[in-house]
Amino acid sequence: MRKHALAATALTIATTGVAHAGGIGRDGDRSQILFEEGRNYVEFTASAVDLNVSGSLLGGALGSGNIQKSFLSFSGAYKFQPNDQWAFAIVANEPVGADVAYTAGTPYPFSGSSATVESIAVTGYVKYNFSERVSAYGGLRVQGLTGDLAIRTAGLPLPPVYNLNVDQDFRFGYVVGAAYQIPDIAMKVALTYESEIEHSFIDNTGTNFDVTIPQAVTLHAQSGISQNTLLFGSIRWQEWTEFQIRPLDFLGGAVAIASEPSDIWTYELGVGQRFNENWSGALTVGYEEDQGDIVGNLSGKDGFTSFGVAMKYKKEGWEVTTGIKYFDIGSTRTSIGANFSGNDAVAAGVKVGFRF
Repeated sequence: MRKHALAATALTIATTGVAHAGGIGRDGDRSQILFEEGRNYVEFTASAVDLNVSGSLLGGALGSGNIQKSFLSFSGAYKFQPNDQWAFAIVANEPVGADVAYTAGTPYPFSGSSATVESIAVTGYVKYNFSERVSAYGGLRVQGLTGDLAIRTAGLPLPPVYNLNVDQDFRFGYVVGAAYQIPDIAMKVALTYESEIEHSFIDNTGTNFDVTIPQAVTLHAQSGISQNTLLFGSIRWQEWTEFQIRPLDFLGGAVAIASEPSDIWTYELGVGQRFNENWSGALTVGYEEDQGDIVGNLSGKDGFTSFGVAMKYKKEGWEVTTGIKYFDIGSTRTSIGANFSGNDAVAAGVKVGFRF
């Protein structure tokens, strides 16, 4: 069963993207590349996300327009397994990000405001197999974070114009995890912890302020349920209440420009099917609870339900996975009383892998 069921394991990686892990998360735990088959394995992933997130004030009289820009995301990874006990991997990805813009020239209070957050992370992993069934893994991560803010608050009791640009800040974090497997039935349960990473920036007055990308715990599980069928899923918790952007030169730090009021749980369940020696596919459903929070005016999102489909074509030495995922984004209310509802997003991606 191992050969047939495992053909579907990584089918959903190509559709990572929008709100994958709450907050400004754009990617999840990538440690599972350590379990890819083969002595050498290389993969490249690209995804495109098209978002439609808009709200209104005064019963619809003042519309925000679509405040979330579409974006592209890329990642690459390499795994090397010299023997049955040890495996090593390096992964480069964009774990968090944001690209928000209110249309200029409208009567909406934040007209002309924008915010951009960009990241890059490189993580080195090592895994040791104590036996065929039990393994432990860990690694070190270096992460870069940068951002630009342009806040316009006409008609609100806030500074009418505020601009901030911060240089990229690199900091270190770590990853630890353990897994239990029963290869004969393609079963695997893996638990991964990712540490928080605290970045330090300087506001327009030269004063330091910190931005924390919070710690996360992810549980991965899969099992073959027939010769050619795999059931898989994940649960991820991330402490997004630790995230805020609060420069002291904006109202003395009394108000956060961006923050998350709740920690976030993200769930995904899927089924993979191997059709023949070359083709396999998967269907997934994802869920992130609508917390009912008052969110920041640079967000407009609170939870989602997602539906995805992916296909993989595999030949000896290489494989291509493509997928598409639809997100029904939860309704919410912002701190100035704007209602955001009826919003959605579509993510599409492709992953190319090579074994040698």
